Amino acid sequence: MRWFRLAAACTCLAAIPFVSTAQRTAKKTTTKKSTRKAQAPAKKTAAAAPAVHFDAGEWLDRMRAVPVENVAALVPFFEQLYRHEAGQGEGGLHILQYGDSHTAADDWTGFLRALFQNRFGDGGSGFTYAGRPWNSFRRLDLRAAGTKGWYSDGLAGRSGDGLYGLGGVSITASRPRESVTLEVSCESLELFYLQQPGGGALTFEDNGQLVERISTNGELGPGYYRYTPTPGIHRFTLETTDHAPVRLFGWVAEHARGITYETLGINGAQASIVFNWEEKLLASHVRRRDPALIVLAYGTNEAGNSDWTREKYREMFANMVHRFRQMAPTASILVIGPPDRYYRMRNRGWVVYDNVDRIVEAQRGAALGTGCAFWDMRGKMGGKGSMRQWVDAGLAQRDYVHLTSPGYRLMGGAVFQDLMDHYATFVKVRQQLIGQQLHGQTRDTH
Repeated sequence: MRWFRLAAACTCLAAIPFVSTAQRTAKKTTTKKSTRKAQAPAKKTAAAAPAVHFDAGEWLDRMRAVPVENVAALVPFFEQLYRHEAGQGEGGLHILQYGDSHTAADDWTGFLRALFQNRFGDGGSGFTYAGRPWNSFRRLDLRAAGTKGWYSDGLAGRSGDGLYGLGGVSITASRPRESVTLEVSCESLELFYLQQPGGGALTFEDNGQLVERISTNGELGPGYYRYTPTPGIHRFTLETTDHAPVRLFGWVAEHARGITYETLGINGAQASIVFNWEEKLLASHVRRRDPALIVLAYGTNEAGNSDWTREKYREMFANMVHRFRQMAPTASILVIGPPDRYYRMRNRGWVVYDNVDRIVEAQRGAALGTGCAFWDMRGKMGGKGSMRQWVDAGLAQRDYVHLTSPGYRLMGGAVFQDLMDHYATFVKVRQQLIGQQLHGQTRDTH
């Protein structure tokens, strides 16, 4: 569980080794040929595939040359970060990242979490979904499990009642002895569940010891249960007790201070999925998390949806931003555009997906028009058509859509470096302005 924390000490990824597909193929061919030489006369072999040179430090420098657009929108976040770093106020600082499978994998967000927590303090895991709402679900900083009797609502392609909560996903069981577990380090724990008429009950255990029986029966609305354990690693267990519906949204595991970076990605999601989430319940959860920064990272799946014109998508995305802004008026919002993408044509092989163009431009327009910062991931990768280079360097998968773990970590490092560069500028300007004000006050007293 703790291995990922060690990565936080490294804010530069220049030492990551990469071997391209061509290199791997060449290596296998060379090994096979050399075995044959010992048994038969040598034969003329094909030239080895050229190595793909990759310097992560150089690539990060290229990424930094693509600016964060409307960075002034991040000033409220930087101010909260500055006060937190100065030890002002109580509690932690929370970052929520919504998105699709790029976010859900937790490679990218997990590395960002580690970097932020290494710099500003470990605030814990923050919010995570209850149980395992889908088979490939994971968080790199905790362990979660659940029995097979839970049904997941809110996943892409499933319609329901919209009562999905903070991350857009809930799990429901209606019979006894269905359980979920969470292994995590924390100093406080909070359970998000649905309170509903006729709701069932749960037993709650900490490291195998019964703590309390929690009833979810009541007027329809958000339910919260808070518990203060001894600091350290715990195994928490919830188990249903009767034949009655119990719906869970997730857990919040925190330390007294520090940063939480909370992964709220759903495989296959488009940004419009947010409008399927019941607004009052979502607003209650967002207010309870009180984020300093909301990251919106959609676009890959929309590029494959021909129903979206640039104008329709821009309008929808702007409306989504307004919804989050109403729920969290003090939070900064950072929009991260989709990565480059290819698709396979029968007679031409892999070709650039042109539809990404309209999604990137629509997101940029919506972000700048609603007072958000915009981070162009495709531009950071090298622009249109750059996905092939990432695949050849071992930074992206052979589906030409998703990155590999090293690729996501590189992207996370680039996001963090950009934010910290601008944060350093903010701190410098802030201190200069305060210094000028103090100097002016001193002069006025004489």
